[in-house]
Amino acid sequence: MTTATSAPATTIWNIDPAHSAADFKVKHMMISNVKGSFSGLSGVLTEHTGDSTLSFVEASIPVGTIATGDLQRDGHLKSADFFDAEKYPTLEFKSTKVVRKDEGEYAVTGDLSIHGVTKSVTFAVEGPSAPGKDPWGNTRIGLSATTKINRKDFGLAWNAALETGGFLVGDEVSISLDAQFIKA
Repeated sequence: MTTATSAPATTIWNIDPAHSAADFKVKHMMISNVKGSFSGLSGVLTEHTGDSTLSFVEASIPVGTIATGDLQRDGHLKSADFFDAEKYPTLEFKSTKVVRKDEGEYAVTGDLSIHGVTKSVTFAVEGPSAPGKDPWGNTRIGLSATTKINRKDFGLAWNAALETGGFLVGDEVSISLDAQFIKA
C-alpha cells in the first residue's frame, strides 16, 4: 500500500524595495555615531507555513545606494578604501538556520557577503507581522532585524589614527533592517 505525501506548504514573499531599508551606525572619532542607510533591497522569503524554522530568506542590497547625509563620505565609502562598489556592487545574505526564540522573535543565522568576504552572522528578528491587505489587494507582511558585525572581518579595514589617540572609524557596526514583503 502506498501513501501519498505532499510537499511542505510554503508561501513566497518578495521584498518590497520601496518600503524596505537597511540602516547602519558606527562610531566616528570614538565620540559619536555616524548613521547611514542603503535602499533598493531585493530578495525573497520562503516561509514554511507548518514549521517556521524551515523558512529561508535571501536578500541583496546595492552598495551604490549608500547614503550617510554627506556626499563626500558616501563617495569614500563606495571607494576601494571601504566597500569597493565597482568591484563588489552588492551586499548579500542567505539564511542557513532559523531558530524560534519566542512568539514573533527569531534568531536567523546565515552567510553575509560584504566586499568579497562571506561570514556567518545571526540577526535577531522581530516578526513577521500578521498579513495585511494593501489598497491594491496585495497581501503584505513586515519584519525588523538587527545584528552587529566587526567591519574588519569583511576586509573593511581603512582607518586613520587620531592625534589624541584612537581611530577615526570604529570597528563595530550595528545593522538594522526593516523589510516589507509582498506575497508572490
